[in-house]
Amino acid sequence: MKKLFTISVSVEKPIVVGQDGINGRRQIVPITAGKLKGIDINGNQMYGEVLPGGVDNQVIRPNGVCEVRARYAVRLDSGEGFYIDNKGIRTVPDAYIEQVLNGEFIDPDLYYFVTTPTFEAYTPNLKWLEKHVFVCKAKREPDVVHIHYYVVEG
Repeated sequence: MKKLFTISVSVEKPIVVGQDGINGRRQIVPITAGKLKGIDINGNQMYGEVLPGGVDNQVIRPNGVCEVRARYAVRLDSGEGFYIDNKGIRTVPDAYIEQVLNGEFIDPDLYYFVTTPTFEAYTPNLKWLEKHVFVCKAKREPDVVHIHYYVVEG
């Protein structure tokens, strides 16, 4: 795998839809902005911004496993845009499950947070995003999520 770029998204506080002992805690996390920095598949510099209006739908199961599905758009400095649908999981050691279920923030270094994104690209220059498999390693902070995008090389 080769690291290509990092996207740091700004997020608001989770909006809790509901919680019970069967389904867990369902919450919606608004994505308001962010930055992309790194390289493309050919090693060229990439810079851009995350557009407002994205959302991360989450359910934290009673066992502490958080299923995430974030959808958001990026506009590159070149003016080109693409859309990301990023699914994954975030887990914590058993000792922290109750804190997570109560909506408390814990040390981001304690999480296992991995995702698998797919892309929609709208210009020929970005179609490579749709033709490769990516894996992300993410780190959640109180108001920012840093997502490191790695391409799986063939």
